Amino acid sequence: MKIENIDIEATIEKAQALVREDKELSAATRSMFEILILIITLLANRLNLNSTNSSKPPSSDPNRKKRLNRKAGKKAGGQKGHVGTTLKQVDKPDSLKVINVDRRKLPAGKYRQVGFECRQVFDIDISRIVTEYRAQILENENGNRFVASFPEGVTKAVQYGTGVKAHSVYMSQFQLIPYNRIRDYFADQLHLPVSEGSIFNFNQEAFELLGGFENRVKTELASSDIAHADETGVNIGGKRRWLHCMSNEDWTFYGVHEKRGTIAMNDMGILPFFKGTLCHDHWKPYYKYDCAHALCNAHHLRELTRAYEQDGQQWAKKLKNLLETINRQVTGAGGTLDTHESQKYRQKYRAILKQGEIECPEPVKSENGKRGRVKKTKSRNLLERLKAYEQYTLRFMDNKHIPFSNNLGESDIRMTKVQQKISGCFRSVNGARIFCRVRSYLSTCRKQGVKSSRALDLLFNGKLPEFMM
Repeated sequence: MKIENIDIEATIEKAQALVREDKELSAATRSMFEILILIITLLANRLNLNSTNSSKPPSSDPNRKKRLNRKAGKKAGGQKGHVGTTLKQVDKPDSLKVINVDRRKLPAGKYRQVGFECRQVFDIDISRIVTEYRAQILENENGNRFVASFPEGVTKAVQYGTGVKAHSVYMSQFQLIPYNRIRDYFADQLHLPVSEGSIFNFNQEAFELLGGFENRVKTELASSDIAHADETGVNIGGKRRWLHCMSNEDWTFYGVHEKRGTIAMNDMGILPFFKGTLCHDHWKPYYKYDCAHALCNAHHLRELTRAYEQDGQQWAKKLKNLLETINRQVTGAGGTLDTHESQKYRQKYRAILKQGEIECPEPVKSENGKRGRVKKTKSRNLLERLKAYEQYTLRFMDNKHIPFSNNLGESDIRMTKVQQKISGCFRSVNGARIFCRVRSYLSTCRKQGVKSSRALDLLFNGKLPEFMM
């Protein structure tokens, strides 16, 4: 690795040799130099890391340039066949205003109406609606009174309607707007006093109404053929906790736990019963479950890029190009390769790793009598992993339902990181659980073609989307 034409690795190796050869150094001084060299090595390895060769997000890239995602030869903008969003006139406008010609400005003569030229203006009306229910009271000749029944849910002299609740939860849990800004929105736009405590209560009510949904989503995921898993750290009341996600094309589950490993996964009650193929990023606890596995090749591509750019590993560059080629071939073939093509690429895969064994050999144990395992480089660890887990790495070639990467799982968990950026943390475990369950419902509804606002309207009106029936 070079920084401003300085070979960092060569410099570090030279410093280590000088420390070893200097016999006059005391044991304490030698240990101090070894620690300093280790720290410098760790910091130097971080300098050239970015979103293309590590798990760092693109937003952390220094002086990053916006990449154009359009393919070569295509013009900017929507392509042919793309269904766009265009404002069109409607047949039944909400209000109609007729503009008559000022006849005083016309030349003298007789005129008759022959039609209209129409133009429509689309606007919004943000307003508060107060509905007063008056229950009739009847009294008979004996003085007995009979009061009409109020509609179900109307229990207080003054209360918020389901529309306010659904809109509040939508802004809080889907748009991730902080409570105080939701309060200001209701006060400024709707002249409606809604406290932060009421907003929390609306979220709590949604959480309780979704108890049945959470059981359903766990059952659906546990019995599915393909599932994606990922986890990320969250801050709850200043303490490190873990948010776990399991999902597929139709269902999403989020759960928060103080643990990251199998204890948390067992408590959530999905993976212990899952027998399909689990896509993940090679985190070891996933292998403890009795199911098939498929590894995320997006992670592999980044790690291979790092191995080539920082460690100069030529095999890594070749394998990265091979995986990208296989992915294109699989996509072009409709999602799976025939046996001959699959075997051909497996042979190429193994040949490159064999070259890697020569280029990046296993470190030899030193003869100074030190106990324990010999430290391996990141490139060597990657090489051994790709060799040992070939079946899981290349499983996408032979099954059209298994994707090239775990992008679905990472995409599903991404908005939880956005929530942490906006709010910084969850105030309590209860607040985190509310977020997870409501967000599970909204994510699932969007996958099923139900808009989030509609999903919440149904929820607070005691109904369920059709896919839940």
